Amino acid sequence: MNRPRQDGQRRSEMPPARGAPRSAEGAARPALDCPAPPAVPRIVLSGEVWRQSVYRKRITRADPQARAGDWVQTVDPDGRPIGFGLYNPRSEIAVRQVRLGDQPPDRAYWEGLCRRAIALRRDLLQLDQVTNAYRVIHAESDGFPGFVVDRFGDVLSGEAFSWGMFLRGPALLELLGEVLGTRHWILQTGPACLSQEGYDSPPQSSPAVPQEVLIQEFDTRFRVRFAGGHKTGFFCDQRENRQRLAAFCRDKSVLDLCCYSGGFAVQAKRLGGAAEVTAVDLDAEPLALAKANADLNQVRIRCVQSDAFAFMRDMLRIGRQFDVVVLDPPKLIRSRAEIDDGTRKHFDLNRLAMQLVAPGGLLLSCTCAGLLTHEAFRRLLYAAARQAGDAIEDLPAQELPRRGPRTMQILAQTGAAPDHPIGSHCPESEYLQAVWMRLA
Repeated sequence: MNRPRQDGQRRSEMPPARGAPRSAEGAARPALDCPAPPAVPRIVLSGEVWRQSVYRKRITRADPQARAGDWVQTVDPDGRPIGFGLYNPRSEIAVRQVRLGDQPPDRAYWEGLCRRAIALRRDLLQLDQVTNAYRVIHAESDGFPGFVVDRFGDVLSGEAFSWGMFLRGPALLELLGEVLGTRHWILQTGPACLSQEGYDSPPQSSPAVPQEVLIQEFDTRFRVRFAGGHKTGFFCDQRENRQRLAAFCRDKSVLDLCCYSGGFAVQAKRLGGAAEVTAVDLDAEPLALAKANADLNQVRIRCVQSDAFAFMRDMLRIGRQFDVVVLDPPKLIRSRAEIDDGTRKHFDLNRLAMQLVAPGGLLLSCTCAGLLTHEAFRRLLYAAARQAGDAIEDLPAQELPRRGPRTMQILAQTGAAPDHPIGSHCPESEYLQAVWMRLA
């Protein structure tokens, strides 16, 4: 079996689609204002036209003047206005609609979206009271299709998943910084942009942007390094889950699998008062950062560089179990073609992890694969509990102690932190699942 990467895939090796842009280097920065009709090309749509993501199959006719990254106006077959969006004919999502209606978006419109997004985080959620690291823009849910931004202290870290939004990313980050009061920004492409959008580009940034910042979360401090990091640099979506897990850790042994920079591990020790914490990751660089984050908070954790499968197999051979186990692997399903293989990897990971939980202990199992439904994830967890201890491909049964099935009770199901809202017009914005289980 191919073992899941724990470092995340930063770049696709597939070539870009023919005729699609390859890089943003040297490209002129486009204005945030959308031209008013008739200066803007028109795209005729059919079917569900209210969604922000318009798939290529919904386009019945496109103005030949429209190019990748251009503003377009969407209309119905009778020519009635639907909205305005950003176009990429080589992408499966060919139009990212920014504004519905007959009014083209301009800088004032974008500024209004920024202020509304900031108000959610600051006024309603009051995140400034507990952290200086949170998601400011959550893509379609905040009106920014294919674009996410996390705030880390004085730095805005953006990730673009569409060509049109990447081209406008610097202007959007500068505008957001003006409203929020931050000074620096960094922008990178999504991990599959080359294969899905036909482009890729080196990161862009404001002058003198720091390569590392210090953040705090519930008075625990973390270093965030941008170069070579996952996503925007730190997983803000697990913030409340890290705090919740800490409540189960007093005087317990804790295992954090696929720990990245140690978020769960450090909080289990500092907030939770765990007796011992073991943090495991395949990559040396984030593991070193996890150790540095523990030292920063004057707590001790054991850091192990290992493939998750190999580590779990070794623990099973020596009969080691833990009171609390966290399994938070990288995204294992990036497309519909990977659903079967990714589901199998989640199943095998959980079947092994369940055997490492001491009787009466807790397993927190997570997936950020949005294509894996709640029902499918729960179903594979039930099956993993029933088949725990059975032979697993490349893990010979004769090499492992046979523990048999586990009785599993689901205590709760949570998701991403509330600064990652789910948009009613974009159910795909719900992507993170965290299932809390007690194992007998």
